[in-house]
Amino acid sequence: MFAKFSFLASLLSILPAFVRAQADTNPYDGYQVYVPPYYAAEVEAAAANITDSSLSAKASAVAEIPTFTWFDLVSKVPDLGTYLADAQSLQESEGTSYLVQIVVYDLPDRDCAASASNGEFSIADDGLNKYKDYIDQIVEQVSQYTDVRVVAVIEPDSLANLVTNLSVSKCSGAEDAYKEGVTYAMQQLSSVGVYMYLDAGHAGWLGWPANLSPAAELFNDLYTAAGSPEYVRGLATDVSNYNALSATTADPVTSGNSNYDELHYIEALAPLLTSFPAHFIVDQGRSGQQDIRNAWGDWCNVVGAGLGTRPTTDTGFDLIDAIVWVKPPGESDGTSNTSSSRYDSSCGLSDSATDAPEAGTWFQSYFADLVTNANPSL
Repeated sequence: MFAKFSFLASLLSILPAFVRAQADTNPYDGYQVYVPPYYAAEVEAAAANITDSSLSAKASAVAEIPTFTWFDLVSKVPDLGTYLADAQSLQESEGTSYLVQIVVYDLPDRDCAASASNGEFSIADDGLNKYKDYIDQIVEQVSQYTDVRVVAVIEPDSLANLVTNLSVSKCSGAEDAYKEGVTYAMQQLSSVGVYMYLDAGHAGWLGWPANLSPAAELFNDLYTAAGSPEYVRGLATDVSNYNALSATTADPVTSGNSNYDELHYIEALAPLLTSFPAHFIVDQGRSGQQDIRNAWGDWCNVVGAGLGTRPTTDTGFDLIDAIVWVKPPGESDGTSNTSSSRYDSSCGLSDSATDAPEAGTWFQSYFADLVTNANPSL
């Protein structure tokens, strides 16, 4: 414990002052967002395998659109240093400030209310301490490239599950570890100037009126108990989902909820964030098509989905810092193979694509459909 504290304290002592100077501003303003080379390579390979020349050309264009890199295994953390070094090199050669986007996603007993994205750490097997070491490794990587800005989405689904799914034994058993893990992540990542947006589910989850106050209370309490970490900027919504930011008309599956899109959800939640920063980023990577789900809770490789609004800070809404693509389009939500240990029944629904590979694995036919259904078109 003492060694970890000394290491982090030493990092703080050497950080340049400018890194810690603008925590109250939109982190995207004035920055070029880095395109992860692994995703660009996935897209280029996918485009090359599309026989329709027009569709292939459109698919190739996706390789230039920035997405987040998910660090869902501790073994992937060294890649962060590679990307930060590359971004720093681009920054120096182009004279442009770069921003790298990451997802911190490795809590013990992860994905407690589903199965498709079960993680590598178990609470019963010292998972919380292993998670803290994972966070420390990310901190170490970031500390070596302090002039490259980093924005992180923190633990998709985790806190939302604590609002609505404590009746699931795995979630109730993970509650304390989730809170302690997220608190540790907020504190340590803030120490090296990582701008953070905690995941806040989506309009069809925490956006129901009965869930708004409990969600806000959880965010307020965690942030305050953590010491109000300086670089916690706000919340991320619609991560890996399909909701419209601002729908012209309500999707039929949203019936009964006045917060039928992400904007309504954000505007309802923000006033309740009395001690938590009320700034948001919204994932629109697969939100190009609406009225495609049988139920609002359907999330797995939904048929008919299309690429959505491209990442931008020109959101039109003061509460929203940026429209982003957190989920890399083309990577599967979960397998449709019922014999898989990570099979989730949601991936076998009639509105889910068939022949789907494991979560995070490239899904070629689904990517082609996302490109075909893109709105705006490519």
